[in-house]
Amino acid sequence: MKQEHIGSDFDDFLKQDDLLAECEAGALKRVVAWQIEREMKRRKISRAKLASRMKTSRATLDRLFSDKESSVTLQLLEQAALALDRKLKVELA
Repeated sequence: MKQEHIGSDFDDFLKQDDLLAECEAGALKRVVAWQIEREMKRRKISRAKLASRMKTSRATLDRLFSDKESSVTLQLLEQAALALDRKLKVELA
């Protein structure tokens, strides 16, 4: 007898171990950071120049692009968006 699905889905596993919110937050942050980097490349703006426009340090900006750091503030994301003449959208789905 062939069983197509055994057990629950991966989200259920992450919920069980209280990891779902952390994983989703990290993924969302990586997507936004990727969008910011893409816009920087399109406009030929370096990280140093973006940090200057944001009136923040390069080290702070590097946290935004770090794969290991998932906790960045909405304020930092908004500052980056505004420095690129863009708008940050956050919505509850």
